[in-house]
Amino acid sequence: MEEPRKGPLAGVRVLELAGLAPGPFAGMMLADHGAEVLRIDRVTAVTDAPRPDVMDRGKRTIGLDLKSPEGIEAFKRLAARTDVVIEVFRPGVAERLGIGPDDLRAVNERLIYGRMTGWGQDGPLAPRAGHDIDYIAISGALSMLGRAGEKPTPPINILGDFAGGGLMLAYGVLLALFERERTGRGQVIDAAMVDGAAALFSMFYHGVQSGFWGPRGTNLLDTGSPIYDTYETADGRYLAVGPLEPQFWAEMVARMGIDDLPDRDDRANWPELRERLTAAFRSRTRAEWEEIFGDSDACVFPVLEMGEAADHPHNRARGTFVEVGGVTQPAPAPRLLDSGRSDLSPATRLHDLTGWGLPDEDAKTLRAAGVLA
Repeated sequence: MEEPRKGPLAGVRVLELAGLAPGPFAGMMLADHGAEVLRIDRVTAVTDAPRPDVMDRGKRTIGLDLKSPEGIEAFKRLAARTDVVIEVFRPGVAERLGIGPDDLRAVNERLIYGRMTGWGQDGPLAPRAGHDIDYIAISGALSMLGRAGEKPTPPINILGDFAGGGLMLAYGVLLALFERERTGRGQVIDAAMVDGAAALFSMFYHGVQSGFWGPRGTNLLDTGSPIYDTYETADGRYLAVGPLEPQFWAEMVARMGIDDLPDRDDRANWPELRERLTAAFRSRTRAEWEEIFGDSDACVFPVLEMGEAADHPHNRARGTFVEVGGVTQPAPAPRLLDSGRSDLSPATRLHDLTGWGLPDEDAKTLRAAGVLA
C-alpha cells in the first residue's frame, strides 16, 4: 500500500490530460505540494518504465483512449472521484470529445476544470495555433526584451509557457479550491498565456505610458544601464552585476580597486562607464572575482551554468536542488516550513484504479479492448 501524500494539498485529486510543457508543469506544482496527480496519456504512450521527465515527478499515469465511447465513459468515472481536471486542448476540442466542463460537472458539481491555452477560450485568436513566442508578442512583453538597437529576444519559453501559463493555472486551481470551500461548487479556469504574460509585466505598463520607461534596452533594468548587466571575465565566464543602491555601488568599486569613475546617474556617462567596467572585469577570472566579492553586499555574483548551480554552496545549504531517479532537478518551491516534503519519485503507471472509481473487473475489460493501459 502506498504511503499517503504529504503537503498542504494532500487529499486533492487531479486528472492531468497529457499535453505540452505548461500542463505538466502546473500538475507538477500541485503534485510537489501533496496533490495526487494522475496523468492521462495515449494508450500507446504508457509503459511500466518510470517517466524521468522532471515535470512528471510525484505523479502516476495511465493510458486512455479518449476517442472511444468506452474511454470517455471511463474518464467520466474518474472525474466523478476527482477535484481538478487539467485540460490543454484548443477551445472546443474537449466538448467535441464529450469531456468539456459541462459534461464533467454533470457527474461532479464540485469539479474544478482548469483550461490552459495560449490565446484563451474566446477572442478572435482563440482557434488559432501559436507558441510561447507568439503569446508574449501579443501581450506586449516581448517588445521590451533585448538590447538597445537589436531585435526583441525571447527568453526561451519561460515567460509564456511556464510563468504566464503553467504557474498561473496552478494559482487558479488554488483560488478555485479556496472558493469551493465557501460555495460547495466547482469552477472553470480560463488560463491564457497571453493574459498571464501581460499580468507579469504589470509593473511596466504605466511606466511605458508615462514615459518613465523608454525603448527596449535603454533602461536601468534591461541592460541599458552599465550598473545592471553581465560582464565577461578573463576566462570567458560571466558575472551578474547589479549594485543599484549607492552603498552597494561604492562597495563594488572599492573592492575592484578602481576610482575616478564618471557619475553613474548621468546617462551621458553610461557608455564610458560600461567601457571601464568591461575592461576591469576582464582583468581577472570568474573564480578570482568570486573570491573578491564572496563576503560582500556588492551584488556581484557568478553566472552559473546549469550544471554548476546545484553545487553552489548556497544552493547546497538550502537543498535548492535534489536528485530524483538519477536526474538533478530543482526542489519544490515555495517552501511551507511546517509541511513535509511530498514524494518526488518519477511517474509510474497506476494499475489499481479502484480508488478512482474504476473496479478491477471494469479495468480488465477496458484493457482487453485496448482502451486502457
